[in-house]
Amino acid sequence: MQATSYTYDPETRTGSVLLDDGTPVEFDAPAFDAGGLLLLRPGQRVRIEGEGTGEALRITLVTLQTF
Repeated sequence: MQATSYTYDPETRTGSVLLDDGTPVEFDAPAFDAGGLLLLRPGQRVRIEGEGTGEALRITLVTLQTF
C-alpha cells in the first residue's frame, strides 16, 4: 500500500502517514525500524505494510516507495 509521509519525530522514530484517501494513520518506532530508513521528510511517498483495516489498521513497516 502507498501513502504520503505526514509527520515524523526523529527522536522517537514515530510519526504518521496519509493514505491516498486522506486518512491519517500513525506508525511506531518498530514499524519505522523495520523499513531500514534513517530519516523521513513530510511529503515523501512511502510504501507501508500493515495489519487490520479501517480504524484498526496498524502499520508494521514504513519504507520509501521505489519503482
